[in-house]
Amino acid sequence: MSPSNKNKASAPANATLAQNRRATHEFEVLERFEAGIALVGSEVKSIRDGRASLAESYAGFVSDELYLIGAHVSEYEQAHKRNHEPVRRRKLLLQRKELDKLSIAVARDGLTLIPLRIYLKDGWVKVELALCRGKQIHDKRQSIKEREQKREIDRERAVRR
Repeated sequence: MSPSNKNKASAPANATLAQNRRATHEFEVLERFEAGIALVGSEVKSIRDGRASLAESYAGFVSDELYLIGAHVSEYEQAHKRNHEPVRRRKLLLQRKELDKLSIAVARDGLTLIPLRIYLKDGWVKVELALCRGKQIHDKRQSIKEREQKREIDRERAVRR
């Protein structure tokens, strides 16, 4: 194992480290984006250990910059005094064109930016953001109905095999 790969042993490459499972149930995903995230060292180690949660998080603009707000990253025990705050704003890194597009969509169309998952890509921690519209109750019922119909079709196919 080379010295550069020594710290990357805790999570395999391209692994999903945290996921927001409720997001696709409560929101209609219109478009997905990949964003980098500015982290401190203890946060990276904690995320690689799978100790992050996106349950109540969202992305928001603060003076033309996009931040991940409400994401919980547990403290890393071995960091001692140089540890991070578990819930803090973390800057998301996107191209300026993408930031402008997202800010217009959020301001004008009333859409929401929701983080779907945190994952590794080539050793870097990335966030998958989704431009979403909130679902109404009847939309949720329709999604559940479609999912149940798909399961029934899959069961029938399995029986016929």
